[in-house]
Amino acid sequence: MAHAAVTASVIIPAHNEEAVIARTLEPLADAAARGALEVIVVCNACADRTAEIAGAFPGVSVLESGIPSKTHALNLGDETATSWPRIYLDADIVVSEQSITATAIALSTRRWLAARPRSEFVMTGTGPMVRAYYRARSRMSSLGRAMWGAGVYGLSEEGHRRLGRFPDVIGDDLWVDRLFAPDEKTVIAAEPVAVRVPRTISALVAISRRNVSGAREAGPSVGPDATSASGQAAVDQHDPAGVLRELLGTIRSPLTAFDAMVYIAIALSSRLGRHSRRWERDDTSRA
Repeated sequence: MAHAAVTASVIIPAHNEEAVIARTLEPLADAAARGALEVIVVCNACADRTAEIAGAFPGVSVLESGIPSKTHALNLGDETATSWPRIYLDADIVVSEQSITATAIALSTRRWLAARPRSEFVMTGTGPMVRAYYRARSRMSSLGRAMWGAGVYGLSEEGHRRLGRFPDVIGDDLWVDRLFAPDEKTVIAAEPVAVRVPRTISALVAISRRNVSGAREAGPSVGPDATSASGQAAVDQHDPAGVLRELLGTIRSPLTAFDAMVYIAIALSSRLGRHSRRWERDDTSRA
């Protein structure tokens, strides 16, 4: 027997995304038009045609705000959305209706409070160092279990109650990931999300520096048991020592050793560089 149609709200914060917003909305357009998904694009401080392009898709709701803040846009989308679960999708990420539906089904079972579809890196047009970095990252299974890093994640209604409102943080996905213990979140084995990676080393370092800044922000307690050392270790994927141990464990050949060295070099550069609360965005993958 086929599953009944699952209704979910998809909230897409967008800041000057005219180059990619159509690419993101096209796989969800049919579901939005027939009412299977509530798709909301929140344009925050856009000075381009993002709102116009998004509004041309039947069934897609467009909100506009003059405040240049992703977390403010997420909260504005939450205030407007009417359905559960909630799926939060970056404006440059391509995800199929099937993957959104599979994530919504998982969250509707009440077993999971947070979930996302699996992801794969699209490395078209990147240089050898960028490819080496993402090959190393792909071998680290712990990074594939977190809610951050894929540009999409979802919350059940119960999971959202734990969140409340998005605080003013750099890494909303990292913040959400830290809210839940490992047995409260899952990665769905659905059609993978296409994550286009930075094409240049400088862009990769800038994004990595932003992620480090997000990891350094004071985070929430992990899950319902804030004293769980094992839960903290499993969630805090930005622990340098833990990441290094796992990375060294992936070395099996000269190529994997080279990849690991590149990963370490970029990670060190990201940690030692100058940090600020300014939002760093990769425009090389939006070309």
